[in-house]
Amino acid sequence: MANTDSAILQDKFKPIDKTSLSEEIAAQIMSLVSSGDLMPGQKLPSERELCLRFEVGRSSLREALRCLTIVGVLETRVGEGTFLAMNRDKFIGKVLEWRVATERKNVENLMKVRLALETETAANAALNTHEQDVRKLEELLARMKASIGNPEQVAETDIAFHLGIAEASANQLIFDLLNLIRSQLEIGLMKVSSFPGASEIAYHEHVLILNAIRAHDAESAKALMRDHIGKALNRYVEANGMLASATK
Repeated sequence: MANTDSAILQDKFKPIDKTSLSEEIAAQIMSLVSSGDLMPGQKLPSERELCLRFEVGRSSLREALRCLTIVGVLETRVGEGTFLAMNRDKFIGKVLEWRVATERKNVENLMKVRLALETETAANAALNTHEQDVRKLEELLARMKASIGNPEQVAETDIAFHLGIAEASANQLIFDLLNLIRSQLEIGLMKVSSFPGASEIAYHEHVLILNAIRAHDAESAKALMRDHIGKALNRYVEANGMLASATK
């Protein structure tokens, strides 16, 4: 796995549009990672070969590789070359973060995934929750209420609340998934929270969900979570539309 078969990969790298070269190079490498053409631990072709394939200069290539190294996707081994990171869990997380950060539509898709997964999580939390879980969720909602007016803190406590529900449901997979996409979801939530009234609405939706969980009402918790994430998705789409219009 350590040695790249250049013949297999040579047709995968395409000439780069001359605008924003380093970003385009990084994006193309990440696309190959996402598609599975490049795998954790795999060695990249030499700088000379990459420059030829991308049809770019060394400075642009090195800047792209440096950026991917900083975020943990690539690692440089002295005397050996540049490799894809070996830590598979971290590697997959970075790929997901990259795709979400570079494609607005992916945040919307993640919200839709949450809609499918977290509705059942809320129901399970209502069935499995303990007193200490409820207290933790109550504390998070108190922090969220106190943070209204501060989009960054609202987004942070919003995600923490959903993580708390996943933890209360005893579903480690959902908990890990939310943790994996946490930073990018917070960015999306910060956009929404910056609009007047959005934080208050989200807070009150959370209160209703917690009330259902506290009452061990699985069906209500499920329905309220579905309603909340569906509305949150609509708020995100609307917020992005407003931001796009404002920048024109």
